[in-house]
Amino acid sequence: MINALLVDDEPLARDALADLLSSDPEISIIGQASNAVEALQMINSLHPDVIFLDIQMPRVSGLELVSMLNMDDAPYVVFVTAYDEYAIRAFEDNAFDYLLKPVEPPRLQKTLARLKKNYHHPPSLTPVASADLQLIPCYLQNRIRLIKIDDVEFAFSDLSGVHVMSEEGTSHTQLTLKTLESKTPLLHCHRQYLININAIREIQLLENGLAEIITQHGHKVPVSRRYLKMLKDRFGLQ
Repeated sequence: MINALLVDDEPLARDALADLLSSDPEISIIGQASNAVEALQMINSLHPDVIFLDIQMPRVSGLELVSMLNMDDAPYVVFVTAYDEYAIRAFEDNAFDYLLKPVEPPRLQKTLARLKKNYHHPPSLTPVASADLQLIPCYLQNRIRLIKIDDVEFAFSDLSGVHVMSEEGTSHTQLTLKTLESKTPLLHCHRQYLININAIREIQLLENGLAEIITQHGHKVPVSRRYLKMLKDRFGLQ
């Protein structure tokens, strides 16, 4: 059984695609999302085998959502779009496949046939993964906040997950430190911390080759020996 997640901000479009997919006994629809941020949370919790993803959505597009995925366990991505130019870009970005709206049953069957044939091979999304993130989706109780990269001072991980510190305080994100490091300007300064270089106010050198960063808003961020030299080199320090 291939588990599928449908992502589209248009309910009628989701329902139409769900009706087409429901006729295939090998496809199980395990969830539907109306926006990219909601979809990211469902991808991390449900681990679908394939996502049928609308490209043009408010705030965070389908292409931007794919750039947020952890490529180590990313699902297959089938882009769904009403615009040919987006389909061409999706193809160039090495998505598994793309469908034009309204989705025609014969074209969908070709996609599903390819999907079943390639199901046991890991998807290749490397070109999409290289895109830089402009926004980090974070969760605050019953709200979702999209934080601009420039507003982030640092990010860190603990037993409860990954957190982002901005001027507005600490927020939880579903993204991993590995994803944040590879797709944002944030740099490792410690195994559990990423720092925004532009947020550094000063670096305090401590004993035993350690250091501590003081951010523009007075937060203290540890710097391990492993990353101190790299940090010094970044500023041309000896």
